Amino acid sequence: MNRSTPRLEIFADRIRDNARAIVTQCAKHGVQVAAVTKVLHAHPVLLQALEDTGITMLADSRLQNLRQIAECGTSLPTMLLRAPGRHDIDDTVQLADISLNSSLTTMTALSEAAVRAGTHHGVIVMVDVGDLREGVWPDHLVDVVSSAAALPGIDVKGVGTNLACYGGVQPSVENMTRLVQLRDMARAATGLELGLISGGNSANLPLMMSGAMPSEINNLRIGEAIILGRNTLDRSPWPQTRQDTVEVVAEIIELERKPSIPLGRTGEDAFGQHVTFTDRGIRLRAICNLGRQDVNPSDLAPVDPGNIVLGASSDHLIVDMTDSSESVEIGTEVRFWPTYAGLLATATSSAVWKAAATPHRL
Repeated sequence: MNRSTPRLEIFADRIRDNARAIVTQCAKHGVQVAAVTKVLHAHPVLLQALEDTGITMLADSRLQNLRQIAECGTSLPTMLLRAPGRHDIDDTVQLADISLNSSLTTMTALSEAAVRAGTHHGVIVMVDVGDLREGVWPDHLVDVVSSAAALPGIDVKGVGTNLACYGGVQPSVENMTRLVQLRDMARAATGLELGLISGGNSANLPLMMSGAMPSEINNLRIGEAIILGRNTLDRSPWPQTRQDTVEVVAEIIELERKPSIPLGRTGEDAFGQHVTFTDRGIRLRAICNLGRQDVNPSDLAPVDPGNIVLGASSDHLIVDMTDSSESVEIGTEVRFWPTYAGLLATATSSAVWKAAATPHRL
C-alpha cells in the first residue's frame, strides 16, 4: 500500500460504527438512511465501511463517484443528488436508480434516455421550502409531479427538500410539516403513492431525535454525521459516534527556528490577502508538503494540540512545532483532523493519496 504524503487516512471501522449508530437512531423514528459518499469521493474504503450497516441506499452528487460505486459491485440502489446536466442524461439512467430533480425539462430528457435504454428511472421531485437552493416553488409542485408522472420510463417515487446548505435554513416542525402537506396535495391531485419523502440531510437529525419531525418523513440523506460524527448545525459531536474517523497526513520538508513576524514591508500575499501576524518570538517552524491547492489551512486542526497551523501558500503548509509533544525532524509525519470542508478538499485533490488507516493508528 502506498504510504506517500500528503495522505488522507480513512478509519473504516470507526465510520462503520458511526453508520450503524445513526441507522439505529433513524430506524426508531421510521427513517431509512441514504448514505452520502461525496465527501470522501466514494472511496472504496468508505464503501467497504458502509457494507452491512443497515443503510438502504448510496447517494452521491457526482456521476464519476456513482461509476466507482458501480465498479465496486454494490447491491444497494443508488441516488444522484445533483440534477444531471444535459450531457449526463444517459449516464444518469445507467448509474443511478433515482435522481433528485426539479426541472421538467431534465425529467423529460431522462424519460427519453430511459426509453432508449429499455428501463425505468426513479425521480424524487425536489421542493424548495425556504433554503433557496434547488427545488420547485411549492405552488408549482402539483403541475410538475403530474407532468413527470405522464413521462414514459419515469417513476415518480416521492418528494424531497434540502435545508441548511445554501441559505442555512434549519429543519423545523414548520418546514417539514409543509413538505408533508405538499406531498399530500400532489398525491391527492395525481393519485400517485409518492411514498418516499426525503426530508433532508444530517441537519435533520436533531429534529428527528427530538421526536418533533413529522412521522411521514421516511428518508434522510446522511453524510457528515456518519463520516465525521458531527451535528451539522453546530459541529458538535453527534451522540454515539466518533469524530476521529479521518486524518490528513503531511510530511515535514523544512524545519527551522525563525521569527514569528516577516521582515520588511508587507503587502498582499499570493492570494490577494493582507495577513496579520502574532509576535511569539523565535519559534520552531515546520514546512509540510501540503498547500492551498489541496486544502484551506483553516480547515485543519493538528492532532497534536501543541502544534499550531500558521498558514499556507499553494504548496507549503507552515506549522509552529515549538510545543509539539513529540520530537520532530525532516521527514516526520504531521497529522491533522479536517473539517467537512477540509475533508472535501483533500478527498478531491488528486495530489493527496487516499488509503485505509495504518494498523498502528487503529
